[in-house]
Amino acid sequence: MAHVFVYGTLKRGQPNHKVMMDSANGRASFQGRGLTMEPYPLVIAGEHNIPRLLNLPGRGHCVAGEIYAVDEQMLSFLDEFEDCPDTYQRTQLQIAVLEWEGVPSASKGAPAAGRTLQCFVYSTSTYPPEWVHLLYHNCYDSEGTHGLRYTPRENR
Repeated sequence: MAHVFVYGTLKRGQPNHKVMMDSANGRASFQGRGLTMEPYPLVIAGEHNIPRLLNLPGRGHCVAGEIYAVDEQMLSFLDEFEDCPDTYQRTQLQIAVLEWEGVPSASKGAPAAGRTLQCFVYSTSTYPPEWVHLLYHNCYDSEGTHGLRYTPRENR
């Protein structure tokens, strides 16, 4: 099982979370909440108001999200869902664990709050240059006060 950090529409309560819970896509289990160790620009961009983590470490904010344990089938599904490597690139980041609900593995135990965990994350290095000048967010909610409503895939 691999750890994946999600910060946008795949989080609980967000429009695409259902794909994380669909066993036809593989297995994913919520493990806890975390925060990127380094700041990154999290912007809401494009005609469909999609949250995007720009691969510009050191700029923006430390970004809040959720940590999932996923199997290889789910990881492959997420690569396709996120149009990896064309739109997003799957990289590894250090994530600070804020809360942990996951079951400890026999060999590693559970990471306690305040510890770090290496997770896959889908960020992008391929974006229009003007996105660097958009408002940076530290947390994403599709119904947030930003007023930029996400357009679900089925409505595009």
